[in-house]
Amino acid sequence: MTGITCKFGGTSLADAGCMREVRDIILANTQRRFIVPSAPGKRTPDDKKITDLLLAWHSLEKQGLDASQPASIIRERYAGLAHELGLRFDVQTHLDEIERQAGSYSEPDFMASRGEYLCGRLMAEYLDATFVDPADCIKFDEEGILNPASYERLGKRLAGPGLFVVPGYYGSMPNGRVKTFSRGGSDVTGAIVARATNSSLYENWTDVSGVRMADPRIVPHAKHIAEVTYAELRELSYMGASILHDEAIFPVREPGIPINIRNTKAPDDPGTMIVPSRVATKPVAGIAGRSGFTMINIEKTLMNKEIGFGRRVLSVLEEHGVSFEHMPTGIDTISLIIEDKQLANHASAIMKGIERTCEPDRVTLAPGLALIATVGQGMNHHIGVAGHLCAAIAKANVNLRVINQGSSEMNIVVGVEESDLGRAVLAIYNAFENWD
Repeated sequence: MTGITCKFGGTSLADAGCMREVRDIILANTQRRFIVPSAPGKRTPDDKKITDLLLAWHSLEKQGLDASQPASIIRERYAGLAHELGLRFDVQTHLDEIERQAGSYSEPDFMASRGEYLCGRLMAEYLDATFVDPADCIKFDEEGILNPASYERLGKRLAGPGLFVVPGYYGSMPNGRVKTFSRGGSDVTGAIVARATNSSLYENWTDVSGVRMADPRIVPHAKHIAEVTYAELRELSYMGASILHDEAIFPVREPGIPINIRNTKAPDDPGTMIVPSRVATKPVAGIAGRSGFTMINIEKTLMNKEIGFGRRVLSVLEEHGVSFEHMPTGIDTISLIIEDKQLANHASAIMKGIERTCEPDRVTLAPGLALIATVGQGMNHHIGVAGHLCAAIAKANVNLRVINQGSSEMNIVVGVEESDLGRAVLAIYNAFENWD
């Protein structure tokens, strides 16, 4: 099996005009055979997202309240798309069935997935393509982890000539219950389809012409990145570069299928190629950062002599189901950097657990931390990268709270006050933009 997998984001499918552009893109290359649509995105800044409306519908149904308002908006949106595209797509029958099932599920996944499902049905008719429901092929195990057998199952359903449409964002549990990926998960579906079909390329179509070295909202003049590796993009995606879901790398990494980030509004732009490896000519590929972290600082004299101290610290996090991002250490200190969403309301209990289990001299909590990753596989061949980075931050009059370099020497993560995030990212970008 061969061909190109194309995932189209919500902004690429926002209205009938956008869908016509998408069809033109697909038909311009006969290798584009496996189409993964998201739910239609916002048409205007004050528009409502389809997925948000579906989640509101689910919430109202659970509370026994009137859900007619979000249901009506969704009906009008899809009916309008079908009418403008001249399709016979029976929106009402599909939505009647969704309404019948709306109150049947305690979890929101089924309702959240219907935006992609309906868009997939509509796109299949518009493209004269075969519709494949991912709930029949993309399977999760009891722990919610993707079952590798999904690739073979999906590959069999996508065999044969012609176009195929597979809605993004969801699959199903062993009992058949629909389960979604996290938001933005249509990127992951696209990667799964690319692997299942042994595609030569995975095109991810969105509203920007590829990846930039830094967030253009912080650095408006940030340069375009022509090529970046899977590993580099995963680091950047996780740390806030929102071009691609950070889990979308995993399905394509083993077979080495490249990803091409493209712009539906500028289809002739080459975009950014995400590849297994590249020849790095500069030390830094990109800079990304995000706020929302807290640091727990633990101090104990002769900690380094106490066997099992680190294990006991981490066992407290495990007890509360909390993971950590980084763990900078000294001879008598350990710091745990934890995402605020993970920490939630566990902070007090975790600190008491550390005091009880580890008997430290002191435990303190430092909220309001932002992390910035400076990423590039070329930095391990350049002398002075860390020094150059720290000097740039100091020159910007930003206090450096923590610095951590990964063992791969492909990234340097620094922590700063949340209020200093934008200033620090700009300073790092300016320091490395033209540094060879």
